[in-house]
Amino acid sequence: MTFHRLESADDPRVSDYTQLTDVHLRKLREPAEGMYIAESSRVLRRALAAGHRPRSFFLAEKWLEDLSDIFAQYPDVPVYIGSAALLEEITGFHLHRGAMAAMQRPEPVPLPELLAGARRVAVLEDIVDHTNVGAIFRSAAALGIDAVLVSPRCGDPLYRRSVRVSMGTVFQVPWARLEDWPGDLQVLRGQGFTVAAMELTDDAVDLDDLAARRPEKLALVLGTEGAGMSPETLAAVDLAVKIPMRAGVDSLNVAAASAVAFWELRPRE
Repeated sequence: MTFHRLESADDPRVSDYTQLTDVHLRKLREPAEGMYIAESSRVLRRALAAGHRPRSFFLAEKWLEDLSDIFAQYPDVPVYIGSAALLEEITGFHLHRGAMAAMQRPEPVPLPELLAGARRVAVLEDIVDHTNVGAIFRSAAALGIDAVLVSPRCGDPLYRRSVRVSMGTVFQVPWARLEDWPGDLQVLRGQGFTVAAMELTDDAVDLDDLAARRPEKLALVLGTEGAGMSPETLAAVDLAVKIPMRAGVDSLNVAAASAVAFWELRPRE
């Protein structure tokens, strides 16, 4: 095993871990460099279990024993060790969730392959809050969603916060970033999916009414925070669906709404 003790925050060997709190920079840099950050021992283990390849490990010395089995499995992957203060200087925040790893991004799955055999698909339009993206993936994994598609401007599911909030379940649910939006919704329709938008429109049907129809294949589109679904997307879907509300509440947070909808619209045998 290759252990390296860090002495300086300017060490070029740990450039993958610099400025992790700069969201704008990391959103541009990580996909371009073909990497992402797995934060916490649990998330790291789930990434490796999903077959993702580590570029390096990054941790305080006290976590060495806890991850010794992992290091033994990847003897050629460098392990960078430093004091808590030095690691914080490098990353921009206090590292208190165990270890980190810089991981190689997996190759994108072609859309036809992703949809093969799928019955329930979630589509995220321009959801920019990475906490919401991670929470939606966690619900998708727990409630039987077969694949997730994200629009070109949607937050990165492999951004550190998304991965952490999803508790690593983002590695369990196949996903792809669409290139032609909302044109790619026609691909779903061509594959036999009913495409439904979660949106409060005048003609939206109640969630339980859509569930009663028992669609064989359903794609549920979730719109961006605040502004909701774009007119172009609403024009491209088959119908709109809403969750009936009580007590004067007009809507739920998109992550909470996704969990309700995923459960109610699950396939019924």
